[in-house]
Amino acid sequence: MIEPVDRVTDGRALENAINRFRERGIILPTFAQHRNPDLIPDSIRKKLRDLGLWDINPLNLFRITWKNEPVERGGLYGGVNFIELPRTLTGVNARIIMLIGKWFPTGAHKVGAAYGCLAPRITTGGFDPTCQKAVWPSTGNYCRGGAFDSKLMGTESVAILPEEMSRERFEWLRDVIGSEIIATPGCESNVKEIYDKCWEIRRTRPECVIFNQFDEFGNAAWHYNITGPAIEEVFNLVSKGAGNLAAYVSATGSAGTIAAGDYLRTIAPHVKVVASEALQCPTLLMNGFGGHRIEGIGDKHVPWIHNVKNTDAVTAIDDEDCVRLFRLFNEKKGHDTMRALGIDAATADNLPLLGISGIGNLLSAIKTAKYFEMTADDIIITIATDSAEMYSSRLAEMNEERGAYDTLQAVRDFEKCLAAIACDNMKELTYNDRKTIHNLKYYTWVEQQGKDSADLSQLWYDREIWDRMFLQVDLWDELINDFNRRTGLLDQI
Repeated sequence: MIEPVDRVTDGRALENAINRFRERGIILPTFAQHRNPDLIPDSIRKKLRDLGLWDINPLNLFRITWKNEPVERGGLYGGVNFIELPRTLTGVNARIIMLIGKWFPTGAHKVGAAYGCLAPRITTGGFDPTCQKAVWPSTGNYCRGGAFDSKLMGTESVAILPEEMSRERFEWLRDVIGSEIIATPGCESNVKEIYDKCWEIRRTRPECVIFNQFDEFGNAAWHYNITGPAIEEVFNLVSKGAGNLAAYVSATGSAGTIAAGDYLRTIAPHVKVVASEALQCPTLLMNGFGGHRIEGIGDKHVPWIHNVKNTDAVTAIDDEDCVRLFRLFNEKKGHDTMRALGIDAATADNLPLLGISGIGNLLSAIKTAKYFEMTADDIIITIATDSAEMYSSRLAEMNEERGAYDTLQAVRDFEKCLAAIACDNMKELTYNDRKTIHNLKYYTWVEQQGKDSADLSQLWYDREIWDRMFLQVDLWDELINDFNRRTGLLDQI
């Protein structure tokens, strides 16, 4: 039976955590404060004025929000960070809005998903920061976010990620965080190899606790309760009461971010929730397999925490389109060409806010608009998990492999990879399609990872299970408030 994390499991571990946090001056923010930073005490806001966004300081736990000021140092809070991409770029009448993850600590929203997994364990005694290590299996940003959260919460971390991920990820984990790093064979789609390493750790390293984003409901719950309302706020702002929240598009990845779609159904039952994946590994589209270059959206399986019943369509994006547009969006010749094609300078200047998976989400949003014949009254919202900053080494690699970027290549990339995007490699899901995808979980989670088939059935047939798992954050906030009260730090600050 799947149960929420809602009670103290180890009183001694909890006392150890309280003492560690008291000694190191660590205060836990509530999920409500991540959603609405206006709830953060002024005394904490004042101290944030002297901190950089990425600084290794426990107060930066209060910057795990979509509403950070878009500055590197000393910023506080404002509205949700987002951009709107015009028709001159997208080629569709529907309005496409992208939430921007660059302005989270670590430069990606995964730091929030990791917090949603670690904080509840600490406040219930499920993790002892004084003697245990937090293991973060990931295809990139999640292990970076988990290692950052661990460092700020006074514990050691182990980051697991595929060896073919971008150099920037490894360097930051090693040089800034000092995390133990385990590089597993393969690329973004080699999740099985990550799971195998986790089983090895379970057998040989009893001090390690694994926080697997693919089956940790804290990941999805954070997005349901923080990303979902952020999207609602942006929609209300840009629609001015006249638009239609037509679709929400998210790469599946760990199925954390797409859980915001479950929240959006509560305010817009008609919204189309669209899952995006790589054409080179079309797991949901056609039970496919393979390797791809859209970093951070690990696949070849269906995450345990993906509520497939709430997914309306699947799009598969060619990774070659993504990497070519990455060059277009980040090379000077690309910007010159886009301006010559009628794209305003402000839009072009914002495009480096999209990392490679963000470009994939953009292309999926365009496919969605074309497939469902959306109009100017329709608003599609999607996510740029991280920015081009995470992939500067990829630009250098492509210049070395393909030669210097020029105007002719920029025109080709714009025409082929953006203007010509069509509705191919896309599927609108029937009830049976959804159930087929859900049943794929059996082979990963029951046969390989040891879960109970009765729990798999519960995820499909129990109409209340998803609400219970998403809404447990209300109790987590009570536990966090009690934890902070027992450390006594809020009174001191």
